[in-house]
Amino acid sequence: MDAATLAAYDADAAAYAADWLAQEPPEDMYALLRAHFAPGPTADVGCGAGRDTAWLAANGFDARGFDASTGLLDQARAAHPALRFDQAALPELAGVARGAFRNVLCETVVMHLDPALVGASVRSLLSLLRPGGTLYLSWRVTDGEGKRDPVGRLYAAFDKRTVTDELAPGDTILHDEDRISVSSGKRVQRLVVRRA
Repeated sequence: MDAATLAAYDADAAAYAADWLAQEPPEDMYALLRAHFAPGPTADVGCGAGRDTAWLAANGFDARGFDASTGLLDQARAAHPALRFDQAALPELAGVARGAFRNVLCETVVMHLDPALVGASVRSLLSLLRPGGTLYLSWRVTDGEGKRDPVGRLYAAFDKRTVTDELAPGDTILHDEDRISVSSGKRVQRLVVRRA
């Protein structure tokens, strides 16, 4: 994870948590998860304050959240004490079991990485899946060069092929869209991939 981005989230975790909860629920994303995820162990990588982990759990998925930010994990644990949240950072995801999950959600996280680490992060995310498992991966699209917002969070610019080139033979793209997110109002690329 980009150090300045992580520091920004840790420094003001409560405000970020409140902001995400104040946004409209991402019903467009939830519709895709309903359509493509199957019951079973589900990892929410980059879970932030736990909003989507909680939605997964409430909708019948055995959900577990992972995030690099200790501040955001504190917010998640306080808001959802019945759920499990653990620290893990892309690209390594150290301590997260490989091949253990039926579904992996990674919502608007990889754009906070140095573009040179995006490919390795996609490989890590795919490695968490059981055969036939499903990855939902999205990122905010930045045209031109990467940018930082006023608090230092990185929004990296990279081509979609940086992601799709990491797919193995037999992996299937079930959904591919580049559109404005209903909840955030930002341009987001979404991919749903079924593992071979």
